[in-house]
Amino acid sequence: MEHTRWLDEDEQQTWRAFLAAQRLVSDKVERRLQAAAGMPQAYYEILARLSEAPDRTLRMSVLAESALSSRSRVSHAVARMEESGWIVRRSCPTDRRGQLAELTDEGLRVLEAAVPDHVESVREAVFDGLTRDQQAALREAMEAIVAHLSERPGWPVTGDSGPDGPDAARAS
Repeated sequence: MEHTRWLDEDEQQTWRAFLAAQRLVSDKVERRLQAAAGMPQAYYEILARLSEAPDRTLRMSVLAESALSSRSRVSHAVARMEESGWIVRRSCPTDRRGQLAELTDEGLRVLEAAVPDHVESVREAVFDGLTRDQQAALREAMEAIVAHLSERPGWPVTGDSGPDGPDAARAS
């Protein structure tokens, strides 16, 4: 039988503070994004990831991985955004099983309209309450947690330049 490694008092306070902060920040940003842009944070994240990708296109699997979400959840969200004309899906030219998601001009317009208020809500929720030293410490701590928990050594995923990605299709 394994021995339980109980949290000490400091660890318990840190854990509870982390949970409270994560929930408060997520709730504030989500509510404001819904009110201002009419979209959930998950949609914003997908649009932002696509806007940063070469040709505003990513494989669906890479999109899910970069957003730290399941493929089915991302597929459902992309389908909804496809209905709105924000994203188009198409087959991967080098892999018939793969699908690509591409941010449309309309999707980019919607994202660009949402960005200023979203950035302000993130600034108010997180950065306005911290000094530069605290921001650096927070980033360092969060990066350590991500590195510890991430199954992919190259996180965050920022593009799709693998052997079957859009970059490979353009190169051939």
